[in-house]
Amino acid sequence: MPLKKLSLNGKAEVDEFINQLNHPYKEEILLLRSIIINANSDITERVKWNAPSFYSKNDMAAFNLRAKGYVQIIFIFYDGKMLEDSSFLQGSWKDRREARFYGVEDIKMKQSALEQFVNNWLSL
Repeated sequence: MPLKKLSLNGKAEVDEFINQLNHPYKEEILLLRSIIINANSDITERVKWNAPSFYSKNDMAAFNLRAKGYVQIIFIFYDGKMLEDSSFLQGSWKDRREARFYGVEDIKMKQSALEQFVNNWLSL
């Protein structure tokens, strides 16, 4: 699924990446992108790891576009700081957790928790 190399940066780069993206969960990806970016003005985005990703002072999260049957976002944690209280995080890796979203309705049900989680992540 590699897309044409982009020479843009930030939001424009992600916009173009998504314009080129042929993915069965494109609507969900766009909705999740909007929720995360709008949750806090300190969050920026770029294409990293061949997917839309988010960062503030450090890398924060990235979509895993190869997941099947759902949209997967990998959240990254640093220096042993971890948020475990989210109702949608999965996994037990020492430096990351994943979130799975199974459609627009699932995203809407988890939107408030996702927004709160993003802001809590920024306070680590």
